[in-house]
Amino acid sequence: MESGKPPEPREPGPGAETAAVPRWAEAKTFHDNLAPKKKPKSPKPQNAVTIAVSSRALFRMDEEQRIYAEQGVEEYVRYQLEHENEPFSPGPAFPFVKALEAVNRQLRELYPDSEDIFDIVLVTNNHAQVGVRLINSINHYGIAAATVFSPSRDVAISQSQLRVAFDGDAVLFSDESERIVKAHGLDRFFEHEKAHENKPLAQGPLKGFLEALGRLQKKFYSKGLRLECPIRTYLVTARSAASSGARALKTLRSWGLETDEALFLAGAPKGPLLEKIRPHIFFDDQMFHVAGAQEMGTVAAHVPYGVAQTPRRTVPMKQAPAAQ
Repeated sequence: MESGKPPEPREPGPGAETAAVPRWAEAKTFHDNLAPKKKPKSPKPQNAVTIAVSSRALFRMDEEQRIYAEQGVEEYVRYQLEHENEPFSPGPAFPFVKALEAVNRQLRELYPDSEDIFDIVLVTNNHAQVGVRLINSINHYGIAAATVFSPSRDVAISQSQLRVAFDGDAVLFSDESERIVKAHGLDRFFEHEKAHENKPLAQGPLKGFLEALGRLQKKFYSKGLRLECPIRTYLVTARSAASSGARALKTLRSWGLETDEALFLAGAPKGPLLEKIRPHIFFDDQMFHVAGAQEMGTVAAHVPYGVAQTPRRTVPMKQAPAAQ
């Protein structure tokens, strides 16, 4: 390249103005895609609703787990290093996280100075060398990241409206009523619920999560956006509406809580109904219902709480006396 004085500026020729506009727009688009986007500031943990998601729920790692199981940790780490610039495929919890972020975006628009939003935390026990690939995957999909069970088949789920479904007893409520069923049967349970209809049930392990969701819903309601609220909650219970549903609803009312829909199945399978409402996640204390949800394409989380977790005692069989 020759050195010397820079050339004198020239007068633009005919059509230069119109040509400059698309070139500038093209350059701006290139710069915008090249420059890192400013990420929203993370909220303080004490002000936010923290959601912890495991890396194996957020991303699909089937091939990686196969390599780990069949070839050992060294080959597993080598494979991850070789593929660290390839994003993982979305896993069963991916639509759930995207819906959480959609809610956050709307909350930030309505309440710019509030930290009362979801704080999504990625939890993993992977080898440290895998961290680069996880970070690359998070950045690729634009996400900031309960042990969940993957569905048996993929079902399209909303990524703009967060839908969360809860079982009642031993999930939102205590296992008080389930203990009566286990000990004395359904007839005694119905009598007990009728007699205690106006006595609120004690809280269960997921009551706090419903409470947090309700608090965020009210932020939209106060802006006149009840029908457009991006959070929707469901009570999906094996209770019967006629015989034991009133106590569940009155308990929620006594807590100052509500769900958008309360579905009383009277012992019917929950999977087909969950397929209709398509929640991002369904919480239940019984593996029977978790498995039923999985079969119909719903991501389900097992809540290890209550009498349903007590292993059944088996009476050892007496051996027949040996023949003489």
